[in-house]
Amino acid sequence: MNKILEYFAELGLTFEPSRFTGMLRYMGIGMLVIFVIIAVIILVTMIINKAFSDKKESK
Repeated sequence: MNKILEYFAELGLTFEPSRFTGMLRYMGIGMLVIFVIIAVIILVTMIINKAFSDKKESK
């Protein structure tokens, strides 16, 4: 395990838990944006379906 950490340190990649917790905010914002985009796509699809659906009268 130490060899792996040393290898990453040589590459300039280090694991710092404090940075990870700081990045959780950005991850949450990204997930929120994805949720909003999916919701917009669903709403647009529903509007298009209602606008262009055949209006058949049921008997």
